[in-house]
Amino acid sequence: MRKLQVITLFPDMFTGVFGSSMMWKAQDDNIVELSTINLRDFGIGPRKQVDDTPYGGGDGMLLKPEPLFAAVEHAKSLDPSAKVLLMTPRGMRWKQALAQEYAVAKHGYIFICGRYEGYDERILRVVDQELSVGDYVLTGGELPAMTIVDSIVRLIPGVLGGELSAEIESFTDGETLEFPQYTRPEEYNGMKVPEVLLSGHHGNIAKWRAENSKKAV
Repeated sequence: MRKLQVITLFPDMFTGVFGSSMMWKAQDDNIVELSTINLRDFGIGPRKQVDDTPYGGGDGMLLKPEPLFAAVEHAKSLDPSAKVLLMTPRGMRWKQALAQEYAVAKHGYIFICGRYEGYDERILRVVDQELSVGDYVLTGGELPAMTIVDSIVRLIPGVLGGELSAEIESFTDGETLEFPQYTRPEEYNGMKVPEVLLSGHHGNIAKWRAENSKKAV
């Protein structure tokens, strides 16, 4: 069973995501194990301090190295072969091709969610990959971690169910968006399903779908 562990100061944020839809199904089917590790548990002193002011001055606070290293060490004790992933705007841009690659890997993953103004740079010593979900700044790494976990888990064999479900999705070939799709009723408020989709002619349907698949911007 694949283990995906998330190191975060806000583990409650993951309760709904990990307990719903495909994330819940993957765990219920014993395909993956999703868990959170509260960084505060590894804080220093009676106040469980996890952050401090940056050397050289500047606004905000940085996550301290000691709690981060300790949390990663704990996660590694539960899954020694797991790769450590750091959520950061300067990381490699996450794409569908990466989700597919990560989904078929045999090892687990440990996600580090940054907070405040960032983290002590020394944590990079134990990080295998820095990842970003886009060129914008969020309050913390929790939302990117949720996004990446979801995109990985749903592609793990056995999670989606249908064999072709993941093959016809947007970006599967790296650049094409999925074609438009329709279901019953045939007509709604004057809007009709394209005739070709009702024809039963698989060749014409395949051609229409190919012509109506859009290139990603």
